[in-house]
Amino acid sequence: MSVIAGEQKGRRSHARRNHEALVATAREVFAERGAEASLEEIARRAGVGIGTLYRHFATREALVEAVFERRIGDFAAIAERADAEPDPWLAFTGFLEGTLELQAGDRLLKDVFLRLPPGTRRVESAREELRRLFGQVLERARAGGQLRPGFTLADLSLLFWSFGPVIDATAEVAPNAWRRHLHVLLDGLRSSSATPQSEPSLTDDELTAAMQALRAQRTARRRS
Repeated sequence: MSVIAGEQKGRRSHARRNHEALVATAREVFAERGAEASLEEIARRAGVGIGTLYRHFATREALVEAVFERRIGDFAAIAERADAEPDPWLAFTGFLEGTLELQAGDRLLKDVFLRLPPGTRRVESAREELRRLFGQVLERARAGGQLRPGFTLADLSLLFWSFGPVIDATAEVAPNAWRRHLHVLLDGLRSSSATPQSEPSLTDDELTAAMQALRAQRTARRRS
């Protein structure tokens, strides 16, 4: 190997190490502070300059994507455990609890679903994969007759959104309070206790509009 080739290989190895260090550090910082965490702090904690961060990730969204891609496997593992559970209701409740546990321990995961705008291909692909996994578990619980009829993916999305304020408000004083909130809600989702609904589930278009409104409200609050 020539000296020049060896130098090029060394630079590539160094760049890969910096890339991995930035992703690993961003995962920690975003989990603590959310998707709006300081990029300067991420670079500092990763042991590189801010210029190096931008050479690897031209935008904040690109770095968020890289981190979120590493987390999709965690959701898939929860779905696999749910699929292996023979009881459809236990599969459903375990899936909900596992998913919320991930979000309770990582602010970025809430931000990706509630605040990060759509349009980034990899994040949108990951969202679609999660939607598919959620749908499978939901359909199985409905087919088993234990989940109240008419409960849709849009209803499930609203359920997940309702936990954001609970998780944030109790994080310091009672970090597991969301589990109690979940089990209270689950009692109301059982088919045996279901009461007729006067309002229909949101359509896909209505759910998208609601998500956009929620992001706009949060952005306005941050700027005020």
